[in-house]
Amino acid sequence: MHAFGFQFANLSPVPAELGLADFGLELIRPKVNYSHVFPGGGHISMHRDLEDTVTSIGQYSKSDAETWRRLAGDFVEAKDDIARWMNSPPTPLADEVDNLVLRPGGMDEYRAGLQSVRSWSEEHFEREETRLFIGAWACHVGLSPDDVGGGHMAWLFASLLQDLGNRAVKGGMHHLPLALAGYLRSQGGEIRTDARVAKIQVENGRATGVRLTSGDDIHLTPRGVIASSVDPRQLIVDFLGEEHVGRNLVAKMRRYEWGDAYMVIYLALDAPVTYEAIATAEAGGYVHATPPSLEYLSRIYTECRSGQLPAHPFVVMMNDSTIDPSRAPAGKAVMKLLVHNVPYAVCGDATGKIDGRNWSDVKEPYADYLIDYLTKTYAPDLKSKILKRVVHSPVDIERLMVSAVHGTVTHGAMLPYQTGSMRPLPELAQYRAPIPNVYLCGSGSHPGPGITMAPGRNAAQVMLRDLSA
Repeated sequence: MHAFGFQFANLSPVPAELGLADFGLELIRPKVNYSHVFPGGGHISMHRDLEDTVTSIGQYSKSDAETWRRLAGDFVEAKDDIARWMNSPPTPLADEVDNLVLRPGGMDEYRAGLQSVRSWSEEHFEREETRLFIGAWACHVGLSPDDVGGGHMAWLFASLLQDLGNRAVKGGMHHLPLALAGYLRSQGGEIRTDARVAKIQVENGRATGVRLTSGDDIHLTPRGVIASSVDPRQLIVDFLGEEHVGRNLVAKMRRYEWGDAYMVIYLALDAPVTYEAIATAEAGGYVHATPPSLEYLSRIYTECRSGQLPAHPFVVMMNDSTIDPSRAPAGKAVMKLLVHNVPYAVCGDATGKIDGRNWSDVKEPYADYLIDYLTKTYAPDLKSKILKRVVHSPVDIERLMVSAVHGTVTHGAMLPYQTGSMRPLPELAQYRAPIPNVYLCGSGSHPGPGITMAPGRNAAQVMLRDLSA
C-alpha cells in the first residue's frame, strides 16, 4: 500500500524465473533516480548515467564526485556477490566471521559494515551536501546518522540505484503482487482474501492446518507446509504460541525491536508541483528534502525516539505520476509524502504548535504543519495544488496492515543483532519455525525489508530441500 520503489528487487531472479512480465509486471526506469534538494535552491541529482551524477555532485565538490565514481564502481564489482548474499539463506555467524578473517581485506570490510552514516560519510566526503545525498538512504530502513551499520546501508542503497535504477512498477506497486497471484493461479493455486488467520493448528508436533477468524478451518495435506509472511512476532506468539514453541522463544520474540514508525500523506494534485531547486520533470521519482546537515537528521531521531513529533522530519516527496503518468489524469498529478521517523506513542511535540497526544487528534494538524513547511522551504506551489489528501498515521498503518507493528514497515528494526543469521532471532534465522512444517518467508527474515522478493525465494529453497530429504 505504501511501497513505491522497485530497488533491491533488481537483484532478484524471481521476475525472470516466474515470467512475471507475462502476468502484467512492467517496470519503468526513469532518467533520474532521485534528487536531494536543499533550502535556498541547491540540489544534487542521481542520474541514470554515472557521469551525469558525477557532474551533479561536482557542483559542490570535485573530490566528492570522483569519490562517488569509485564507490559506484565498487558496487559493480561486488554486485554478483551481493546478489548471492541476498538470494541465499544467511551464512551462520561463525562461518561469516571465519570468512572475513581469512579473506584479504575482510576486516576492513567488517569495519565498514559497522560504521555509522556519520563515520562513513565523513571518512569519504568533504561536503555535507554529498554526505546527505548518499547518507539519507540509511533512513529508509530506519537508521539514524549515528546508528551502527548505517554507512554500509547508505552505500548499498545509493550505489544499487546508480547501477540498476530506481525503477517503478507501471500502474502502481500492487501490480507486482497481482503478477505473482497470476503466476500462482496458472499453477493451480488458490488465493483467499479477507480471510484472516486466528491460529495455526498443531497435532503431534506438526502443523495440520489453520483456523480463520471466521471459524473456518483450512486443512493441510500430509506433506503440506505453512509459509508465513506476517511479522515474526505474530507467527510465533499469536499463531503458534507458547504451548508449541516454548516459553523461552516467546519471551525472546516479545523483546524483539520494531524500530521507528512512519506517517504517509497521499495527495491528489491539480498539476505537478514545482521545486525551488529543480524542474519537476528532472527531479525523479524520489525527492529527499533536507538542509545539508547530518545534525539535522540526528535531531529528528532524537525527537522521535523520545516520543515527540519531530519539528522538521525527513520527508520523502514521491512523484508517482511524474515517472508514471498512467497514475493520474492528463495534466493532474499524484504524490506521496513519506514522513520518516515519527513516534508511535505521542508524548510531546517539538514543533510547539500541535496540541493533543493521540494520533487521531494530531495527524491532520501535523499534516497541515508539514505541508506548510514543505511549501515554504522546498516546493512553493505544493499547498495551492492540493485537491485532496489522505493522511495515514502510524496507528492507521498498523490498523490497515497488522504486520506493520507500531506503524513500522520493516518487520523489525535493522540492527546488527537483528540482521543476517540473527534475523529475526538466531533460532529462526534459517526460515524454519520450531514446528517442522512451518516456515517464515517475510521481511522479518534475511535479507530484511523492502521489495526484494528474497525472503520468500530463500524460504522456498529451504522448503524444497526439506521436502526432498
